[in-house]
Amino acid sequence: MSFALTAEQEALRAKARELAEQVIAPRAAEVDRTETYPWDNVKALTEAGFMGMTVPKEYGGPGHSFLDVTLVIEEMAAQCGVTGRIAVEGNMGAISAVMQYGTEAQKKRAAEYVLSGDKPAICITEPEAGSAATEMTTRADRRGDKYVLNGKKHWITGGGVSRLHLIFARVFDETGAELGIGGFLAFRDEDKGLVIGTREPTMGLRGIPETEVIFEELELPADRLVMPPSGLKRGFADLMNAYNSQRVGAGTVALGLAEGSYRRALAFSKEREQFGRPIAEFQGLQWMLADMSVQIEAARALIWRAAATAGKGGNPFPDSLAAAQAKIFASEMALKVTTDGLQIHGARGYSRNWPMERIQRDARMFTIGGGTAQILRTVVASRLLNAKLPQTRDGYARLAETTTSRTQAAE
Repeated sequence: MSFALTAEQEALRAKARELAEQVIAPRAAEVDRTETYPWDNVKALTEAGFMGMTVPKEYGGPGHSFLDVTLVIEEMAAQCGVTGRIAVEGNMGAISAVMQYGTEAQKKRAAEYVLSGDKPAICITEPEAGSAATEMTTRADRRGDKYVLNGKKHWITGGGVSRLHLIFARVFDETGAELGIGGFLAFRDEDKGLVIGTREPTMGLRGIPETEVIFEELELPADRLVMPPSGLKRGFADLMNAYNSQRVGAGTVALGLAEGSYRRALAFSKEREQFGRPIAEFQGLQWMLADMSVQIEAARALIWRAAATAGKGGNPFPDSLAAAQAKIFASEMALKVTTDGLQIHGARGYSRNWPMERIQRDARMFTIGGGTAQILRTVVASRLLNAKLPQTRDGYARLAETTTSRTQAAE
């Protein structure tokens, strides 16, 4: 598989780097210090055409590929992790799911929001349903021509700034029978009953809020349900298939943070002198820089490969195996590279007057959010073994019972 970029992609990458270095970078420290959502950066992204990049042309977007988007995300994250996150969610995840599975009306409205600069919020995680996302308790009860949602989500990126929300909930019909898991569109400041709760004080990525989102008798028209192609019974699987684009994006932010740390460390090693010569002349640091570059290039190759799998085999989203492999490697690589980047800067790296400690704090999130490195290893193993790998204590027993029942029914 060739990863030679086209002339158009090289131009896109250069445009993104110029914006990131000239506009985004000077604001990054202030965004972190004040923990304020960078609306100025959002405006710059929007004006550059970097929000809604994957929206098809028939809905007003440019129709870029996921690979195109990763080029932009990496450059933004190399200067500001928060802006990299915004670029992910303005182009992948929730908006991708709606544009693939939504009705015409849903697609048009969602496209309008992201193309004007809204970063959608995808609402999956709950206080007691993190990695075990299928244990969510948020429910949507059908009442006439409406659904009424009740429940609480937690660690929702963009809570309080995002307007468009894609909410995962258990769906029940009017008799109380559960139908499966579906996604619902809700809009902050329009739909009463959507309440923004407590904001988490995070270690890194401080300019983008992580909050509770609470649903208190949230009434939504029935046409707000984003119906997965396989129906509600397999709704969660379809929605999580769309989420693979978000995982590729998250891995790309980790890559960008590592790249930003590496660029700074490389430049500093040439400028900083000790013992009468630049520290770049010391073999110990030379090998650190070499290892950083190798790890970054490997992560980039995995991410580009994962992004390029979208559209293959009839799947409009990145392959789950490739996406998981890319995110695992990139997120863990970023922890190592940003640590070494800080180390090369010595005491300066430890100072909040320099960007290295901020970059390292920002990188720490990516082995956790969007699927932990441990859960994603289970995803990889499941694909390699072509088998379900239950995580509950009685999971294998229940799986065996189901298999036996199906075999007997077939006979």
